[in-house]
Amino acid sequence: MQGTNQDPGRRAVAARRAAWLRSTLGAAALALGLGAAPGAHAAYPEKPIQVVISFPPAGASDVMARAIGQKLGAELKQSIIVENRPGAGGAIGMSVAARASADGYTLYQGGVTNLAIAASVYKSQQASLPDDFVPVATVAYSPHMLVVPASLPVNTLGELIEYIKKKPGQYNFASQGTGTLSHLESELLMMKAGLDMVHVPYKGSSQALPDVINGSSVMFFDSIPGSIALVKAGKLKVLAVASSERSSLLPDVPTFAEAGVPGIQANNVFAMMAPKGTPQAAIDTMAAALKKVLALPDLQQQLAAQGIETHFAPAADLAKDIAEEYKSWGEVVKAAKIEPQ
Repeated sequence: MQGTNQDPGRRAVAARRAAWLRSTLGAAALALGLGAAPGAHAAYPEKPIQVVISFPPAGASDVMARAIGQKLGAELKQSIIVENRPGAGGAIGMSVAARASADGYTLYQGGVTNLAIAASVYKSQQASLPDDFVPVATVAYSPHMLVVPASLPVNTLGELIEYIKKKPGQYNFASQGTGTLSHLESELLMMKAGLDMVHVPYKGSSQALPDVINGSSVMFFDSIPGSIALVKAGKLKVLAVASSERSSLLPDVPTFAEAGVPGIQANNVFAMMAPKGTPQAAIDTMAAALKKVLALPDLQQQLAAQGIETHFAPAADLAKDIAEEYKSWGEVVKAAKIEPQ
């Protein structure tokens, strides 16, 4: 009788132990199941990120990408690898990035202004910034400046315009090549100021500058780091900067609007883009990191020495800028009657 009376109690204890065991084993199995799906809930980024650029090593764009990448790597605790893919007005690097997996681990840092011009100048484009990418953030401006020979008897933009107008069609202007920003800026100035000049294209600044110094060409739009040493050496004079605001490197040099010729503004926008289809979470993480690092004083000073003004703008603002750059420079290409290549 005593054993029979204890059976219900023993059965209850056994039932409770079995329920506890099932609960414990179930929780363990769930935890193991979650752990068995690597990356399912991993925070981006969990591996190195590649940033493709359309410019060769050692140039201002390369220096910018590597300087920003170094700070981004520290902020995101992952390596940022810069891959140089120059050529075809930026089209090669852009197409490489456009074909990459849209997983957030390949990004494209490009010169929006140059790509907008190239879209109108080059007939065959394997990729399109507006069609194949989504904006992450604007990262910098790298405006050009207008330089003239030190021997030219002018000291202001107004004086240069008057000087050229006295002999229509008899003065040359240099550019970094047909269809480059350097060329289009000059065409825009001629349209705005009513000038008649002869275009002499070169393959980059290094070839153009000697003929600007000796007076063969009376003006040249060049990057600030490309010509600033010659300005300081007294071989060139700088008359204006083609940006919306004065450059921190040239605080005493007016913008074109301040010099009396509004409408000549080429901030030369640089931006971070991602292949279309990239997860929004990855884009948001990268944009937040960019906002932080672009505000670092040491990075700002480092890039300012290269004539680059760090500037963060969110994706929505960048999208508007891209549309405007493509529209406005496309119109300049048509007005300048530049035949697509």
